Amino acid sequence: MDLRLFSILGFLSLALVVTSATLPSEDYWQSMLPNTQMPKSIRDLLPSASADLTEEKSTAVGVGKGGVNVNTGKGKSGAPTSVNVGRKGVGVSTGKPDGGTNVGVGKGGVSVNTGPKKKPVVVSVDPKSPFVYRYAASEDQLQDNPNVALFFQEKDLQSGTTMNLHFTKTTPGAAFLPSKEADATPFSSTKFSDVLQRFAVVPGSKEAQVMKNTIQECEEPGVQGEDKYCATSLESMVDFSTSKLGTNVQAMSTEMDREETKKQQYTITGVQKKASDKAVVCHAQPYVYAVFYCHATLSTKAYKVSLVGADGTKANAIAVCHTDTSKWNPKHLAFQVLKIKPGTTPVCHFLPEDHVVWVKS
Repeated sequence: MDLRLFSILGFLSLALVVTSATLPSEDYWQSMLPNTQMPKSIRDLLPSASADLTEEKSTAVGVGKGGVNVNTGKGKSGAPTSVNVGRKGVGVSTGKPDGGTNVGVGKGGVSVNTGPKKKPVVVSVDPKSPFVYRYAASEDQLQDNPNVALFFQEKDLQSGTTMNLHFTKTTPGAAFLPSKEADATPFSSTKFSDVLQRFAVVPGSKEAQVMKNTIQECEEPGVQGEDKYCATSLESMVDFSTSKLGTNVQAMSTEMDREETKKQQYTITGVQKKASDKAVVCHAQPYVYAVFYCHATLSTKAYKVSLVGADGTKANAIAVCHTDTSKWNPKHLAFQVLKIKPGTTPVCHFLPEDHVVWVKS
């Protein structure tokens, strides 16, 4: 079985979590961080403000020889939202004449289309996150992995430097759960069967393995010298970050001027270093809803880097440099890509579009 169901679960999770007439996660941000702008990457993960937030919804899943059909109940327009998985792929329809969320699976990968204003993006899932520094790189990661090019040395952060880069998203379509829903939703290896049942994921499938990997990464200890936490809601991400940095903070993400980007040569046109050497970096994890692996260290520098691609694409990219890598796995992806040893020189990487770095203002 391929990643067909996993690709649509982020969409289906909205039917489980939208329960009030306001967006409580956004309200919580404003109450805790009134002077901090919310990055687009985070805002994109909030439940849609145009959704029916007051009507109860139900989710039914039917599996037959022809595939899988999921009906999430009637929305405000009275039309049902349905998902059909057949032999040739996945189709999602919200039943609305003005467009909705469509998911398609073909031989080239999984694409998610959230309506007429957004173009499809491809979901790719790595065996192990390259931003968890306990792991040795796998052979798959050393091959055609877009994250390979994101690693570089701090000395390269200067105007005129060129790099071959491809900025991607970890789990397009996955949305945050409100805090109460996240707290009530199992997220542990000991209750993994409950997790699969809740989201109608087949045990032993690729979808299940991806979700299990994320949970296990969250349960394992971090490297020495870092405070680690997995945030399963926006509220919990805010709480962890402010507990380490205070409430006078900035939250930053890589932003592109185009929805679709490709691997190409980018030229650095400007570099701005953030004053604090303490940061909290939150990496989006592949999961049915938005989950972030956050870690805080005293040996992290953050930069905002202006880039221009060969095709004219402009990016305001966030780069993070780790000045102490002595406790990282000696076979980590960064060391193999840069041909250096742990603890010898700072290791830097750009953040994918849906990752976040928090620094003191």
